[in-house]
Amino acid sequence: MSYVAPMKDMVFVMNELAGLSAISQLPGCEDATPETAEAVLEENARFCAEVVAPLNWTGDREPSHWHEGKVTTTPGFKEAFKAFGQAGWQGVQHPVEFGGQGLPKLLATPCIEMLNSANLSFALCPLLTDGAIEALMTAGSDEQKSTYLEKLISGEWTGTMNLTEPQAGSDLALVRTRAVPQGDGSYKIHGTKIYITYGEHDMAENIVHLVLARTPGAPEGVKGISLFIVPKFLVNADGSVGARNDVHCVSIEHKLGIKASPTAVLQFGDHGGAIGHLVGEENRGLEYMFIMMNAARFAVGMQGIAVAERAYQKAVSYAKDRVQSRDLAGSAGPVAIIQHPDVRRMLMSMRAQTEAARALSYVTAAAFDAAHHHADEATRKANAAFYEFMVPIVKGWSTELSIDVASTGVQVHGGMGFIEETGAAQHYRDARILTIYEGTTAIQANDLVGRKTMRDGGALAHSIIAQIRHTEAELATEKSDDLQAIHKRLSAASVALEQVVDYIATTAKSDIKAAFAGSVPYLKLAGVVFGGWQMARAALVASQKIDAGEGDVAFYRAKLSTARFFADHFLSQAEASRAAIVEGSAGVLALAEEQF
Repeated sequence: MSYVAPMKDMVFVMNELAGLSAISQLPGCEDATPETAEAVLEENARFCAEVVAPLNWTGDREPSHWHEGKVTTTPGFKEAFKAFGQAGWQGVQHPVEFGGQGLPKLLATPCIEMLNSANLSFALCPLLTDGAIEALMTAGSDEQKSTYLEKLISGEWTGTMNLTEPQAGSDLALVRTRAVPQGDGSYKIHGTKIYITYGEHDMAENIVHLVLARTPGAPEGVKGISLFIVPKFLVNADGSVGARNDVHCVSIEHKLGIKASPTAVLQFGDHGGAIGHLVGEENRGLEYMFIMMNAARFAVGMQGIAVAERAYQKAVSYAKDRVQSRDLAGSAGPVAIIQHPDVRRMLMSMRAQTEAARALSYVTAAAFDAAHHHADEATRKANAAFYEFMVPIVKGWSTELSIDVASTGVQVHGGMGFIEETGAAQHYRDARILTIYEGTTAIQANDLVGRKTMRDGGALAHSIIAQIRHTEAELATEKSDDLQAIHKRLSAASVALEQVVDYIATTAKSDIKAAFAGSVPYLKLAGVVFGGWQMARAALVASQKIDAGEGDVAFYRAKLSTARFFADHFLSQAEASRAAIVEGSAGVLALAEEQF
């Protein structure tokens, strides 16, 4: 089936929860008026539905293939990517001075979601290019910026990030790729990198690899890693593409999902050495690469929301068409399965989780914009801290729930969901990578525990919970049954989260393994509570709109009902999560290694 962007919900979240009107008042964001934003989203939705989405099924059936060092992408991808670049979609959030549109992250975020809903495999190429652009914008020299940024932003060239090696997965201290200085400012790169998304393809004129490597005499561990630009083709002085560099794709992986996206094994320096140029200073490569990784982690969270949305749409379509069994309340004949209570429960579960994750991610994007553009330094710092705290949650929670949502989508289809031809299984297979790449859920949770909670004793987490309490106070004054029920669930859930934050902050000092034993459950609990908070805010707005008779009343009623469902079915689980985290570490660590 075709993809239809959930424009009403996107616009609602941007305007009512993420505060687009306030963002558009910030210096440098003046062009992002609500009217402009809606026009951009409508055009992006059209492009994604008409150009990119039809290739999703094709990519799963006819994936990219490797032959003698060259990768040929799925039929239609090359033409679609050219159209993507020419339409300016790669440059939505990048600087105007390098050919971008210079729009805020809040406006770019739904564009990212739509592209990934339309075709996850296709969207991975722009995602990695965005990360390369961010890294060069932050750490690249003026010459590197002038050489690469305009080409990357136009889509003429694409970017990659090269971290992983056969022996160095999550532990980058084990990176062995070598960078030998040549005395002329360049380096020769030797080594092997694996899992390189779009490391080789035929969709662009050049591929700009950003590569982690060690220089001679560099310190051991992560403190001795530097970052290098290693283009597939060397760049001439006039900016044109020159000779082939000594970096070659020796194979691509055969995968469970995202089959159209070529995941390359790259060999650097087998024929004398690949020419590379240092980005920034030696031994600060991991610091610079984290710029790419942070941008990519947020984007992967959006991938989770995107796949969940696509799976939900497909499940709803099937449930309305599939006729099976009589209505429990009595009917003359069989009815569409959407009439059956458990199918309704599954669809509401898919819808509620997707909407909650979308709301949280858009609010997080708005914090990024305020952190970069607000005139007041204290406000910038507060928003930067909020954004940094939320990134592992947006990445970890949104991707974890995408697997659940896609799995539920298969279940709605019944036996037909297990049959590839219906397409439901593709979303399930595609979603499975999202909790793994750009840092597994455990790595996101370790970040949340170690850097975001332990470091300040839970102070930032408590400040966010204090914001939730303001929403609870608003809910407490409302008389509607739905809002009272949401108030009850959110209040209990925020207390559970607060107790977990205190447990993590104190236990880490005395029993570090016990604190980290509950790290992933803590991340998921935080996602549910923060997502539930945004759904509660949405419910308040929807209720006010309904009472005033404003806008699309049916939409607002659906929003209120979905928020109530999320509160009753997900926020209600918070106390059980608290118990598992605070009281369950002993069970996690009870068995000796030989007992497994």
